[in-house]
Amino acid sequence: MKLKQTNLGEFEELALLIVGVLIDNAYGISIQEEIEKQTGRSLSISAIHCVLVRLEKKGYLKSWMGGETKERGGRRKRFFKLTGTGKDAINEVRTMRNKLWDIMPDLSLERAR
Repeated sequence: MKLKQTNLGEFEELALLIVGVLIDNAYGISIQEEIEKQTGRSLSISAIHCVLVRLEKKGYLKSWMGGETKERGGRRKRFFKLTGTGKDAINEVRTMRNKLWDIMPDLSLERAR
């Protein structure tokens, strides 16, 4: 089976996976916190927003504005959700990675001496 080329970078793949994990609660800060929780990586909110905008332009995400909240001083959150294309993209990456892990000989994981 030949996979379509998704042209996803590692950070883009990670962002898509985290949006999928967070389901309907994926917005800038929650994505930033979940990435740090799952990977130990501390990323700026501007880096998070840049990747989310890029993924939305590619058609992998869709976004909408939530309602105003008192705890945010009346400001609204932009929420993100995977599109069908986004789900297809991460499934293709998963298939490709699993295929490579399946054919990886155990020797290649040993440390060089």
